[in-house]
Amino acid sequence: LKQVFNKDKTFRPKRKFEPGTQRFELHKRAQASLNSGVDLKAAVQLPSGEDQNDWVAVHVVDFFNRINLIYGTICEFCTERTCPVMSGGPKYEYRWQDDMKYKKPTALPAPQYMNLLMDWIEVQINNEDIFPTSVGKCKEEVL
Repeated sequence: LKQVFNKDKTFRPKRKFEPGTQRFELHKRAQASLNSGVDLKAAVQLPSGEDQNDWVAVHVVDFFNRINLIYGTICEFCTERTCPVMSGGPKYEYRWQDDMKYKKPTALPAPQYMNLLMDWIEVQINNEDIFPTSVGKCKEEVL
């Protein structure tokens, strides 16, 4: 369990919305609808009068937080020895390419692939051009 909460490992701190902001209120509304047993299709519909890009941004961050938590609980069982390939079953192998260190799609052990992926997602979420913290300023062409 110590490995899961080591900041240099897979687990990352949860992304939060600033209390008092519109995104915080959207987050609370999304959480309430998801925890109430409501139909998922209705739960993710854009609330009347809300900005679609802000609504999408809230759900992207929530999804990242949930995936991060789930992966943090299983990462100790998937090591480079036990998971030498990032795959989606026997038919699919995922390869990493980032145009910096990995210029061509490269086969990596699953833990290394996941670390690179989670780092990349975190950079995207923290990019003010994609997910600005000021409400109503998301670029429509990005989302």
